[in-house]
Amino acid sequence: MTRERIVHRCTECGSTSPRWSGRCPQCGSWNTLVAERLAPASPGAPSGWGAETWQGAGAGWEGAGGDPLRPVPLLEVGLEGGLPVPTGIGELDRALSGGLVPGSVTLVGGEPGIGKSTLLLQAAAAAAGRGARVLIVSAEESAEQVRRRAERLGAAVPGVSLLATTCLPAVLDAAERFGPDLLVLDSIQTIADPALGGAGGSVVQVRECAARLVAYAKGRAVATVLVGHVTKEGTLAGPRLLEHLVDTVCSFEGERHHALRILSVTKHRFGPAGELGIFAMTADGLEGVEDPSGLLLADRRSGIAGSVVAPVLEGRRPLLVELQALAAPSSLATPRRTAQGLPPGRLALLLAVLEQRVGIALGAMDVFASVVGGVRVTEPGTDLALGLALASAAAGTPLGDDLAACGEVGLGGEVRQVAHTERRLGEAARRGFRRAVVPVSAPEPPAGIELVRVSTLAEAVGALIGAGTAPRRLRPPA
Repeated sequence: MTRERIVHRCTECGSTSPRWSGRCPQCGSWNTLVAERLAPASPGAPSGWGAETWQGAGAGWEGAGGDPLRPVPLLEVGLEGGLPVPTGIGELDRALSGGLVPGSVTLVGGEPGIGKSTLLLQAAAAAAGRGARVLIVSAEESAEQVRRRAERLGAAVPGVSLLATTCLPAVLDAAERFGPDLLVLDSIQTIADPALGGAGGSVVQVRECAARLVAYAKGRAVATVLVGHVTKEGTLAGPRLLEHLVDTVCSFEGERHHALRILSVTKHRFGPAGELGIFAMTADGLEGVEDPSGLLLADRRSGIAGSVVAPVLEGRRPLLVELQALAAPSSLATPRRTAQGLPPGRLALLLAVLEQRVGIALGAMDVFASVVGGVRVTEPGTDLALGLALASAAAGTPLGDDLAACGEVGLGGEVRQVAHTERRLGEAARRGFRRAVVPVSAPEPPAGIELVRVSTLAEAVGALIGAGTAPRRLRPPA
């Protein structure tokens, strides 16, 4: 009698181990090994490497019509099957490089309550308005709850059908009978197959249910969208294998107390990754933001020390964000360092450079830095703006409302150029900024903006704050 085998699979990298240990032997993650029961091998199947994918010696592989599969020259492969179909929501189509591709599987992750279900319900209504048949599988909410949300958003339109279940066979059976053009499943962590061991959300259930949904989407050419939960660290919950199974991985982010929502694409097999879709949460649902820079700078006050505007590049889209810094005397033995919307490591680096290379000591002061509007910025192109904001806050000297700063700061205090500086400066000029602090090697500016070229952070601070007059215009070396 063949017994079932128990292995321990890592939820991060998907590797298996014969016994449990506190740390995964492959990726080194702690407390990620989960027990998993494997079905016994069928009689006659070989053991050892490749046994899981063995199909029988001499059985042959057959394609459509029973013909054996053969290699196809690359130049003869058709491109008709990879064309995106617009969803009808401009910002969503922008992020997905035109829309959803039939047969593709898209995974959308985000914190609870951030607006994932709202976005997909509006996308389903927009697709139905273009003549598509849409099936929404609600595994977390009842049908009545989804209907009330649809009425509130104006998304209760013909062409959208709803199925409330957590059973994967019921989902696949309903999809076969309904024949949708777009299938939305909310969420993959709550779907379970009774034939598999474990509860919904376990490693086995998430991996196998996702694999069967991917096979259905590819076989029926149905655009499928899966909603995924995230962990407290902000990463997608479940095994990392889930991200490798799907074609597109999207992250829906934003602060709950701000209206701005950002849909970022971290993986996309049908176009460039890193694109952004920017939305604003309103009483009528999510609305696309055509001019995000204007929205982020709409309530900016003038003449405030510690405020600097930085042009950042998210994907291929330039944005203007306001960086604010505040330094106050501290009564604590260890002064506080708070960074909101910025990596804490970048703030610590800039404080060290200011003290060692510029001579501005903030070690005995509480320092607060934030990106206004609920935007998270991780690129090093904001280093120069953050350094100037900290120096301005320490000196109590405003830098001017028409000034923008763009550049990376090294450990030696040097200012380095960042990618696509001309596009960043073009966005600043479009929004009415007349001066920009940039590295010496920066390209020529667009019309209407004047550059303050600096080679070090100390030079930038001296030109804008130290002299107390209009900044010096430095020419690049010959």
